[in-house]
Amino acid sequence: MTPTVTTSGPLATDGGPDGADGAGTYDVTVVGAGVVGAAIARELAGYRLRTALVEASDDVGEGTSKANTAILHTGFDAVPGSLESRLVREGREQLAAYAARTGIPVERVGALLVAWDDEQLAELPALLAKAARNGYHAARVIGADELRAREPHLGPGALGALDIPDESIVCPWTPPLAFATQAVRAGVHLHLNCRVTGVSGDPEGHTLGTSRGPLRTRYLVNAAGLYADEIDRLLGHEEFTVTPRRGQLIVFDKLARGLVDHILLPVPTAAGKGVLVAPTVFGNVLLGPTAEELDDKTATGSTAEGLRLLREKGRRILPALLDEEVTAVYAGLRAATGQEDYRIREHPGRRYVTVGGIRSTGLTASMAIARHVTGLLEGIGLRLGTRHELPDVTMPNLGEAFPRPYLRADLIARDPAYGTIVCHCEHVTLGEIRDALAATLPPHSTDGLRRRTRARGGRCQGFYCGAALRALFEGDRT
Repeated sequence: MTPTVTTSGPLATDGGPDGADGAGTYDVTVVGAGVVGAAIARELAGYRLRTALVEASDDVGEGTSKANTAILHTGFDAVPGSLESRLVREGREQLAAYAARTGIPVERVGALLVAWDDEQLAELPALLAKAARNGYHAARVIGADELRAREPHLGPGALGALDIPDESIVCPWTPPLAFATQAVRAGVHLHLNCRVTGVSGDPEGHTLGTSRGPLRTRYLVNAAGLYADEIDRLLGHEEFTVTPRRGQLIVFDKLARGLVDHILLPVPTAAGKGVLVAPTVFGNVLLGPTAEELDDKTATGSTAEGLRLLREKGRRILPALLDEEVTAVYAGLRAATGQEDYRIREHPGRRYVTVGGIRSTGLTASMAIARHVTGLLEGIGLRLGTRHELPDVTMPNLGEAFPRPYLRADLIARDPAYGTIVCHCEHVTLGEIRDALAATLPPHSTDGLRRRTRARGGRCQGFYCGAALRALFEGDRT
């Protein structure tokens, strides 16, 4: 089956896979190609449906999904009995298994939720009980001596911690790309640069007005992230408002990696989960995020005040970290709705499912959310039929704990391009760049190339390799 990915021009209205009608109406259209929308499209691709995945930007995973703390959560601290709690628990198992099959890097480093005063220390037994109510029973409270032995670089004054051994770190960029790649190879139509501007409905479905022309669909799934409330209002609903919550983060150089072995979490407060220190699968160390309520859904810039706050928090948690070189700073926006649970709801009379309020746990829960949403669609009338196997995908490894191409003599012997390094900071080879540019879902910008290869993501941030990468990128398009 020929993959269908369109980035410009009018939308395709051809026939297509089983389930299409003669006019080119889609059975299901998913709005938003972040990690959740891409996971939903992948799940629907397992059925003989004509499915579209519509994205306003020029790439999958371009919004909230690209700028998170990259943690595969256990859900130990979710609200017990909530939909989020169940989907995070189920999704973690599903994504871990999927990552092992497809080559997405995951490292089980564990987390330590550190108490810095007597009040926080007194909270640990309640958090332990909460974890048990969420179905997680491997947590335990540890004292100051064990904590110090396991994390010797912690700042002074730590009194104890809740040990959560199954918290893991994951590549945040590869899952949405893997989901969308598998979906497209199975017949899903991916429409990029396609912003939804209006929706009109009738008993048979919806007509979406988009920046690239009208699109007709029988069922509609709104997974638009920060803009989910706006899509909801286009269909006449006023059920929630998304308030963007900015999280600024500092990325420290790989030389800082020896300072920390676990994800170091704060004891949560009513104001939020607080600032953490965590290793990354790329070999760096993260400090963040902030939690700033904003009005602007495009305000992804870092601020001097936000970075000052992070450095202040980091100095208490891991003082030596502040002496290390900073590789990058970035900020992401989370879709806060003022409710401590996901806003996932079906609308039977409208052939419509809202998937809103998916916060930082969305990466972990994505595959479980996809199955849940597919079940809701079936419940409001979508005929799924028999599920079939999806084509296998193998993603390029971006993790430092796994063999990278430049270290593989067997790969280099077969193709010397994998021994030709272009980005020296991140050890990215010509072969990897070539593969990314020729992939089912190639990048449409050098930022997209970075998320597929790590090129320009290191200490020099593209100062030395930028021109060569730009030449390769532009040369592929001439």
